[in-house]
Amino acid sequence: MNLDALSLSILGPAFLAGILVLATHVPLGNQVLARGIVFIDLAIAQIAGLGVITADLLGFEPQGWGVQTAAGTAAVLGALLLTWAEKRWPDVQEATIGVLFVLAASGGVLLLANNPHGGEHLKDLLVGQILWVSTSQLWPVAALSAVILTLWFGFRERLGRLGFYLLFALAVTASVQLVGVYLVFASLIVPALACRRYPSHRRLIAGYALGAVAYAVGLALSAMADLPSGGVIVWAIALLGTAVYAFGPKLPQPSPASRPGG
Repeated sequence: MNLDALSLSILGPAFLAGILVLATHVPLGNQVLARGIVFIDLAIAQIAGLGVITADLLGFEPQGWGVQTAAGTAAVLGALLLTWAEKRWPDVQEATIGVLFVLAASGGVLLLANNPHGGEHLKDLLVGQILWVSTSQLWPVAALSAVILTLWFGFRERLGRLGFYLLFALAVTASVQLVGVYLVFASLIVPALACRRYPSHRRLIAGYALGAVAYAVGLALSAMADLPSGGVIVWAIALLGTAVYAFGPKLPQPSPASRPGG
């Protein structure tokens, strides 16, 4: 264990990046779970990643506005397609999401097939490089997160299906470039799963607390053990989420009279 690796100058921006991801993903994750479209996050994140790969191949700067525009456009188009698919084939929406994920993932592999650094690009897209996040990268994401949260908590009932998908696409586009596809998915789904038995007024607070502790622990462990931060944080979220679910509130048991044959 290398305790000297616990540098606030490195871990601080990375932790703030995680908090920004959680800010939008915890409430959206609860909605995703309620709608039964768990894998939408992976699909939209992979579509946004396809936009990043395409922009990179076209020669745009990695952190420039060209890449942000390409990723955002790809994610919004994916969101519009999923909105249309949900209207037309609501009974197979989860399967449609899976197909889109596979197409976007394989499309990225094909685009990087002749790139000598293709494997590294794919790894960065999936696992992320959260330790290398700079403070300058956080300001635009913070502004976008504030807009998304304002619209979500202020106008959620009026957003409708299309509004939800578009907000989701924008949130994922910003997050996947900070922390990678795996952490985006874990941040969205695990807190929602772990805290689903909490009363509604406590569910968000519990989800935020779970995510924040997991990011802090995961970042510290990965820095001390010199392991990829994204993978360690995913495991930290999953293990802590399991503990929160196991020791959290229990669902009320049905009375004997309400049981079959009671």
